[in-house]
Amino acid sequence: MSAPRLPDLRLPDFRLPDFRLPDFRPSALRANLRYDLPASLVVFLVAVPLSLGIAVASNAPLTAGLIAAAVGGLVAGALGGSPLQVSGPAAGLTVIVADLVTRFGWGVTCAITVAAGVLQILFGLSRAGRAALAISPAVVHGMLAGIGVTIVLGQLHVVLGGEQQDDAIANVLALPGQLLAVHGPAAALGLAVVAILLAWPRLPHSVPAWVRSVPAPLLAVTLLTVAAGVLALPVERVEVGGSVLDAIALPVLPDSDLGGVVVGVLTVAVIASIESLLSAVAVDKLRPGTTSDLDRELLGQGAGNTVSGLLGGLPITGVIVRSSTNAAAGARSRVSAVLHGLWIVVFSVALLGLVEQIPMAVLAGLLVHIGAKLVNVGHMRELHRHGELPVYVVTILGVVLVDLLTGVLLGLGLALLLVLRRVVWASIEVAEPVDGGPWHVVVEGALCFPSVPRLARRLAQVPADADVVVDLVTDYLDHAAYDHLSEWVARRWVAGGSVRVDEVGTMGLVARRDATAGGPGSRRPGPVPRFLAPWSTWQASHDDDDGRGHGHAVTDPCDDGCGTPDPILAGLREYHRRAAGLVAPYLSDLADGQAPHAWFLTCSDSRVVPNVITSSGPGDLFTVRNVGNLAPLGGTGDDSVGATVEYALEALHVPTLVVCGHSGCGAVQAVLRGAGPSGTGFPGDGAGGALGRWLGGASESLARFRAGHPVGEQARREGLDEVDGLAMVNVAVQLDRLARHPDVAAALAEGRVRLVGLFFDIPTARMSVLEGDRFVPASTERLGGALPRVSA
Repeated sequence: MSAPRLPDLRLPDFRLPDFRLPDFRPSALRANLRYDLPASLVVFLVAVPLSLGIAVASNAPLTAGLIAAAVGGLVAGALGGSPLQVSGPAAGLTVIVADLVTRFGWGVTCAITVAAGVLQILFGLSRAGRAALAISPAVVHGMLAGIGVTIVLGQLHVVLGGEQQDDAIANVLALPGQLLAVHGPAAALGLAVVAILLAWPRLPHSVPAWVRSVPAPLLAVTLLTVAAGVLALPVERVEVGGSVLDAIALPVLPDSDLGGVVVGVLTVAVIASIESLLSAVAVDKLRPGTTSDLDRELLGQGAGNTVSGLLGGLPITGVIVRSSTNAAAGARSRVSAVLHGLWIVVFSVALLGLVEQIPMAVLAGLLVHIGAKLVNVGHMRELHRHGELPVYVVTILGVVLVDLLTGVLLGLGLALLLVLRRVVWASIEVAEPVDGGPWHVVVEGALCFPSVPRLARRLAQVPADADVVVDLVTDYLDHAAYDHLSEWVARRWVAGGSVRVDEVGTMGLVARRDATAGGPGSRRPGPVPRFLAPWSTWQASHDDDDGRGHGHAVTDPCDDGCGTPDPILAGLREYHRRAAGLVAPYLSDLADGQAPHAWFLTCSDSRVVPNVITSSGPGDLFTVRNVGNLAPLGGTGDDSVGATVEYALEALHVPTLVVCGHSGCGAVQAVLRGAGPSGTGFPGDGAGGALGRWLGGASESLARFRAGHPVGEQARREGLDEVDGLAMVNVAVQLDRLARHPDVAAALAEGRVRLVGLFFDIPTARMSVLEGDRFVPASTERLGGALPRVSA
């Protein structure tokens, strides 16, 4: 007996991402430094006042903000996975850090930052970067907005010359008293900062570009600090309390409330990771072609937080304000972020004394502006369109009224409830008859047992003797809903009522049912795909027992008063009910004219739908259809095809001319019947009427097919019958005829147009593309390249 096999106990994949430091080779520096150097100076000028303000809002030493900003550039900038992202202290963590400092002190808060950094490194090693993006955007935006509201409520007191209170509610209650006891000079400085920050981006274009390029935060802080010094205003100023080198100290390990410390570590790590990853994704959108390595970004952020905490700095994240500034300033590589960190180190060591001249009200005004910008009206509109505004509001209220972690958990809980509701909740609408037609019941979504009581109430609104059409546009239909609906249909059928249930795209237990045609047990072969929903109105006629296309499964009762339903009118109603509103925005953009991508010649056969087989829409194809997809550009007395070619080339400037044939072509069958086995006769030779004369345009195709055309030989090798072989050869021959047209020949010589041959196999619904002297499956063809045609 063989020994038992041990289970596979392989550990998770902890392979390190590709760590490549900035390229400091002379050639790389010469290529990028002229872009990265000025961008780093711009980001540095933006980062210094923001870092000082965030340190104030976090109840941390001011030097902690500068340390975090320097580490964010030197460490996270060098090791992170987003080349253009700039990291540093962020407004999104101010509320968390302020609470940690109040509860545990600054030393323990630094230890929490170190532990959070280590946890972020583990996140990166476990490749959890993409998983962090699973958080609902409504929760993230609501969290940031709640932080912004908290910052504004607290810093308004400082702007007015007072002190912020312990929480948001206390700040609101104390605000009226603070307004009555406003400190004039402090309020003037704070409000002036807000005014400059609001007005500077709106300067007219007549102002020189170099003036408008000055960062507004730097201008406001510098200008008002100088004004306060010149006027000797009696306002409270920043207290640094020593140099940056003196502020560097090891963290303090906690000796109590370890549970609170663990929660703090998790909160800082998760929030910092989410904010950094969202910022990295946003930066990628600012510079198309840039793709961030999110797992490496987590490792870089974790390393940055570990170092920042060890040196006595604030937690860091990727900051969208600095990152977008970096991209807008023309940065090409991560060297810009690293250099910005270097400039902050130089400033912190050599010029820190200037910071002590800044009035506190000036930094408070800067923070009020930062906090207000976190409440983004554009995000509210977008979330409202997606039905997620309640999650946003609940998250804000939780963050402002309780604390950040509670607000985030409340938002996540509501988001999950809304998702669950969407999964198991169906929209049920009842429409009364129009012009004597039937009642309509439209069910959309997932029809499950929680919706059965509402379904029963809605169905009860329909009179017992009325004709009813039930449209099930559902993703899923469970057993409870199926039973209730089936019993309701059966009761009305037994009572002599007319009920029709049209099911489109439903996954569940019911196929299409028609109570008027076959009773409650009749079934259609299968549901119609959702994207072809209106098509069901027509195709149901083929399910009728009389075989004449006069089925009663979907069309409304006698549109023409004679007992025969009219699928055209029914189809028009389906179009207006299902599709008109969806295509209207696209058609409105085309109202002033068309600009199609291709002239598309195909057969009149009703089974060939050009927009379906090419996945195109309104305005994409300039379609020409005739019997046999022929291109008689001369000699037949018919100029219609030639006229469309000339119009497409000269007026529409289409870049592509397409000829599309198909299998089982009736025109090709007629050509073969008329030619006979010898191939000598042809229906176009005699007076065979208009059709015979028209099919004379296929004589060249037939002759070349009989002569052993390569495409015809390919068809024989693949076991295709004579009809499909000739249809494929006909595509190649019609392309040759197009190429001989003078306008087409000139366009080909100038490289303004290309010729493409297609063949549609109806039984398999597969497309083939003509490449040289053979057809290849469309799924493997280089559709973006120039396709050679079959030579004459």
